[in-house]
Amino acid sequence: MYRLHTRLYLLGSIAQHFSLLTAALPLLTAGCLTLSYWSWGQSISGPEWEAPTYAHDSVRIQDFAQDPEGYWIYSPECPRPAQAPVLVFMHGYGGYNPMIYGQWIEHLVRQGNVVIYPRYQRNLYFPRPNAFAPNATVGIADALQVLVSQNDIRIDTSQMAYVGHSYGGVISADIAINHAAYGVPKPAAVMMVSPGTSFLNGGRLESYQDMPADVKLVIVTSEHDEVVGDEFAWKVFKEAVHVKDRILLNQLPDKHGSPAVEASHNQAYSVDLKFDSGVRNYTASRALRITQTDAVDYFAYWRTFDALLSCLRFGNDCALAFSGDEDQRFMGEWSDGQKVRSLEVTLPPPTQPQILEAGLGN
Repeated sequence: MYRLHTRLYLLGSIAQHFSLLTAALPLLTAGCLTLSYWSWGQSISGPEWEAPTYAHDSVRIQDFAQDPEGYWIYSPECPRPAQAPVLVFMHGYGGYNPMIYGQWIEHLVRQGNVVIYPRYQRNLYFPRPNAFAPNATVGIADALQVLVSQNDIRIDTSQMAYVGHSYGGVISADIAINHAAYGVPKPAAVMMVSPGTSFLNGGRLESYQDMPADVKLVIVTSEHDEVVGDEFAWKVFKEAVHVKDRILLNQLPDKHGSPAVEASHNQAYSVDLKFDSGVRNYTASRALRITQTDAVDYFAYWRTFDALLSCLRFGNDCALAFSGDEDQRFMGEWSDGQKVRSLEVTLPPPTQPQILEAGLGN
């Protein structure tokens, strides 16, 4: 049975030189001495995964998440930067245990980003979805005040970026349009991963036509999303007509090798118990059962968001974020040399949307 391996990408000013699989990942608890080790969930052959050599060795965790308007702050350490850009990671429904996306959060922080992770829910039943964005933005505003008052890292909010999974994508789209009313900095870039509300309607806007023209918008769906489908993703993509820099990526399954590449709603899960808040609701328990950090995480999500940040901040890697070319669509190769099915790409229309043909595969 064929196994999966990847090829190397260097992302301009964001990602740095890549080294082999077993890069040490210290997590700050007291000082800079606690070590853990990176491990990818998918068995891979050939060149194998290549994990980045990060600019920072550790992550500082600050927990202000005791209520629905609470939040976590994750900051780079060892060395502590004098200045750092801020981004917001918006979890999906019930995902108020950051361990669910822990490996992705660590990947972002150790590149030099300060990450705010709003809680926005008390539990699975309260509050109602219409309160999600108000709660999240209270948390974001409070977190920014804490960071300013601490004054140990000079934060840069001039180009705030958001990444949101599932309901978190819906919230992020709302904030992109209504940031002034919510009293938070304007999002300069938004990446929505499997966005949607399932059978719920709360938190959705009637229209997304007022999405600011200068926001950079990336939407990623999964072909077999069994929870929210792609209805909301297409709604935003089609209605945000003033947004020039927008793209919709659809990730496809591939059963050519083993383990197979799936394309379900929760592909973005990348559990890391170092970020565990202790919550064991349905969402957290499911994440512990099904998480698999693999080529989908790296190529469809991590690399794409890294490229979006690089494009936003430095004008680099914009092709990997918005071109729809072969490099952006690339999802790795099986050990026999066959390419994993490429991302399906939809670009803004001159007249009608054009879907670029996906790569071959099963």
